[in-house]
Amino acid sequence: MTAKTTTAKKAKPATAPKGVEDVTAFGQLNADALTKASELATKAAEGINEEITSYSKKSFEDGVAAAKDLASAKTAPEFFEKQSAFAQAAFEGFVAQATKMNEIFATAAKEVTAPIGERFEATAETMKSYTV
Repeated sequence: MTAKTTTAKKAKPATAPKGVEDVTAFGQLNADALTKASELATKAAEGINEEITSYSKKSFEDGVAAAKDLASAKTAPEFFEKQSAFAQAAFEGFVAQATKMNEIFATAAKEVTAPIGERFEATAETMKSYTV
């Protein structure tokens, strides 16, 4: 009986550091996933900002060009025709940009959440391996 107790005591300390190492490694992987998600979010925000700036600049330039074009109208029907064409083009451009922004946001959300989702899956798999 004494030999079994001594053997059991010797076995416990050997597994405890391994468990601590496993928990530490698991925590490090979680921290790495959060860092990666943060980097992806920053990159996505930069891309979104760039896209918004580009669209705003183009929209402003189109508006200035339309104002110059409207000022060159000689008759009221010509003015309204140009105004209608500009309004239609501006609306179509807005709808296209909104669709593009929706795709950008969806892609960014998917990319940013992927590292964290992988860690949740790893956690679930780890939890399944434990028995009560």
